[in-house]
Amino acid sequence: MRARASALLFVACCLLAAHGQNDSTKKSIWDDPIKFNTKAQDACLMHVSGQGDFTKLRISCRNQAKSYYCDYQGKPNFCRSYNNNPRHYFTQMMWELRKLQNACQGPKVMKALMCRKAPDEAQMVFVSAWPKTPAAKPPVKITFQKPQQPAKPTTTKPVTQKPVVQKPQPVPPKTKVTPPKKTTPKPTKATTTPRPTEPSTEGKAIKLAQEYCWKSLQGVCTYFISWFHN
Repeated sequence: MRARASALLFVACCLLAAHGQNDSTKKSIWDDPIKFNTKAQDACLMHVSGQGDFTKLRISCRNQAKSYYCDYQGKPNFCRSYNNNPRHYFTQMMWELRKLQNACQGPKVMKALMCRKAPDEAQMVFVSAWPKTPAAKPPVKITFQKPQQPAKPTTTKPVTQKPVVQKPQPVPPKTKVTPPKKTTPKPTKATTTPRPTEPSTEGKAIKLAQEYCWKSLQGVCTYFISWFHN
C-alpha cells in the first residue's frame, strides 16, 4: 500500500512540474505588456490590470516631444474566446490602434474581432485620458474656388422697333345725302270776298212797295214796279 501511494504521489508531482513549465513559457497579459508603434511613430504600451469585476486597460505612449495615456475598462470575461486566450484579445485591439496617429484618439468603445458576437458587456469602454485629447474629427475637405472673373459689362443692343404698319381702316359706305325737298308752298286759294248780292228786281219791287204804298195796295204796287223794271 505504501509503495502504491508513493508511486501516485510521484506521478502527481511530475504532472504539476510539467504544467508549471508549460505555463511559464506562455506570456501573461497581466505581467508582460503589449508593445506597438503608432502611425506617428509614438512608442506605446498596453497594460492590463484587474479592478473589481472590471478589467482595466491603460494605453501609454511616448515620443521625443510628448507623452500621453488613456484608460478603458470592461468585462471581456463575458466572451468565451477571451477566457481561452486573453492576450490575443488585446492583440487584436492593438492592430487597430497602431493605424492611428494618436493611440488615444481611437473609438470610444472597442471590441476585439474574436468577441464580435459577445454581449455588450464584453466591450472595452473609454474612461479617461491625459492630457485631454479632442475627439478625432473627420478630415475637412478643402475646396479651392476659382477666382471669380469680373463680370463683363453687358452691352444692351438697341431695340429696333419694327414700324407699325397701320392697317387701313375700312371706309364706311358713302351715304347718299338726300337734299331736303323744297317744299313749294301750295298756292292758297284766294278767298274771294263775296260781292254783295244785289237784290233781285222782285225784292226791290217789294221793298219799294213797302216804302211808298199802303199795305192794302203793296201787292199791286209790287207787280207794277217789277213789270216796270223788267
